[in-house]
Amino acid sequence: MSQDLRHDLRLRAAAGVIYDAVYPGEEWTPVGFEEAERRETLHYRQAVEAALLARSILRDTTEQLVLI
Repeated sequence: MSQDLRHDLRLRAAAGVIYDAVYPGEEWTPVGFEEAERRETLHYRQAVEAALLARSILRDTTEQLVLI
């Protein structure tokens, strides 16, 4: 498991949500998030990268995004 995820359960949860949203079924990836995490698959690494990129945006409290 990535060192960042080992100590950051929120980041791991975010990566899991991203993984499930982007790869919703077997047609996209043959294994679920936890198995992908154990194997450190490409799909898993991409979900982790997305979570890491989103982390700084979600922590920024200077401007609230408005959803229309």
